[in-house]
Parts: sequence; C-alpha cells; structure tokens
Amino acid sequence: MADKQAVKAYLLELQDRICRDLESISNGGRFDTDRWERDDGGDSCTRQILNQGSNPVFERGGVNFSHVHGAQMPVAATERRPQLAGCRFEAMGVSLVMHPTNPYAPTSHANVRFFIAERAGQEPIWWFGG
Repeated sequence: MADKQAVKAYLLELQDRICRDLESISNGGRFDTDRWERDDGGDSCTRQILNQGSNPVFERGGVNFSHVHGAQMPVAATERRPQLAGCRFEAMGVSLVMHPTNPYAPTSHANVRFFIAERAGQEPIWWFGG
C-alpha cells in the first residue's frame, strides 16, 4: 500500500531541493512562493522565478507542487482503465518549466506525478507517471 503522506513529503522536499539548486546558479534570483487551496479538494505550492538582477540566468521559470483529490476519477482517466470508474482519487506531483535568458539554451520541462484510486472494500490502485 502506498503511504500518501510519505509521497507528499517527498514531493515537497523535491520541490524545495530543485528551487534551492536553481537559485544557487541564478546570479541572485529567488523564487516567490504562492500557496493556495483548491475548492474541490487539495492544495498547491506554486513557485516562480522572474527576470531579476543585471545578469539573470533565467528569464522566468516555475517549480510547482499540486495535490488534488475528488470523489470520482475523471472520465479521461478511466477511458484506458475502466475498472477505475467510480473510484475516489488523489493525484499529486511536481512540475517545472524553466526559460533561460540565453536564447541558445533550451527551455526545460519535467514532471513527476503520483496517482491513487480507492474504492471501499478494495485495495487501492496506485502508480507514478510523468
């Protein structure tokens, strides 16, 4: 069985570690943090770094954590896995997009996601994806 709180703690630490490492190479740039809660269930920590200083490494970028949950899996998620229809769900993950100032350096994008589907009386079904 997946320990959801351990996964959440790991993903939040991953977000912190990525932001610290990017700040260490950004010539003084710092991430601003915005925390919010989702009305339908869940929370998020959005962090962004904007063009700062006279010689910025990044034009802009974001490293975001989100945790959402609901009473029923979205239809898009059950098309490939119909056995999950009607299950409660939780999804959490870290995603990032970084836009360097240097036009010859590539924009970077990455994400890691954790999903869990639960139905009373049955073992949860969980997986990681990107």
